[in-house]
Amino acid sequence: MTVTLPTPRGALTHDRPLADLTWLRVGGPAEWLFQPVDLDDLTAFLAALPSEVPVFPMGVGSNLIVRDGGIRGVVIRLGRGFNGIAVDGNRVTAGAAALDAHVARKAAEAGVDLTFLRTIPGAIGGAVRMNAGCYGSYTADHFVQATVVMRDGTVLTVTKGDMGFAYRSSSLPEGAIVTEAVFEGPLADPAELAARMDDQLAKRDATQPVKDRSAGSTFRNPAGFSSTGRADDVHDLKAWKLIDAAGMRGARRGGAQMSEKHPNFLINAGGATAADLEGLGEEVRKRVFLHSGLTLEWEIMRVGEPAAEAGS
Repeated sequence: MTVTLPTPRGALTHDRPLADLTWLRVGGPAEWLFQPVDLDDLTAFLAALPSEVPVFPMGVGSNLIVRDGGIRGVVIRLGRGFNGIAVDGNRVTAGAAALDAHVARKAAEAGVDLTFLRTIPGAIGGAVRMNAGCYGSYTADHFVQATVVMRDGTVLTVTKGDMGFAYRSSSLPEGAIVTEAVFEGPLADPAELAARMDDQLAKRDATQPVKDRSAGSTFRNPAGFSSTGRADDVHDLKAWKLIDAAGMRGARRGGAQMSEKHPNFLINAGGATAADLEGLGEEVRKRVFLHSGLTLEWEIMRVGEPAAEAGS
């Protein structure tokens, strides 16, 4: 079935390869890639887009495997029109395309403690959707409200009670696009916040494969979580320990590898396909279950279609 897409002000590209837009550098094309210039452009496009066309908000591709056959419908990627950061008292307003690290730094310069964001890969839209967290703090702990564009182009303001935050997740419906969020943080000395972030970076660099192509943590820690989305790590059920115990540190499939440095990081060691990466991840899940009886849940999002088989 052929559908007519609306004509936006932003770039709308057919059959756009997505690998270069993901941190893992794998995946097939988007049937259409739309990069709106501002909120009005986004809402008008979605309002006019036929309802049968699927929509996927991509973000910066930091926590994502795009399968080799690509993504049907319209992939929406927010850019410069959505990356502003403003501080007012202890409140920080950030566009969905603003990088988490940039928000942490800007807030710290103004004496607002959002330092937990400093080492989280990705942008604010994804942090809100997945309730990203680090060092015992989660997005839900600081979230005030967000502007969200629904699939039909309507704009909503959602508060914490609307979000259904849980461990590494929220209840935002599929196709809903976060465009801006407001956070609150305690006030603190900017120099102390800068020093804390330096320590966090040093710890990250010492324990994680920051020079490799990865998408951050591959699997969620198999701990419980509270209604606020805070992980219950009292039993110390860390995914990396389970992977290590199952003998999968450094395991390979094609160009994919579980990092030797941190076994909960799935990396593109060179020439990997999305099928290599996802296949290795599934093998890790199988081995961990056989060894410990626990099922690891993916933290990396996998989207799109597998590559078409030869001759099909």
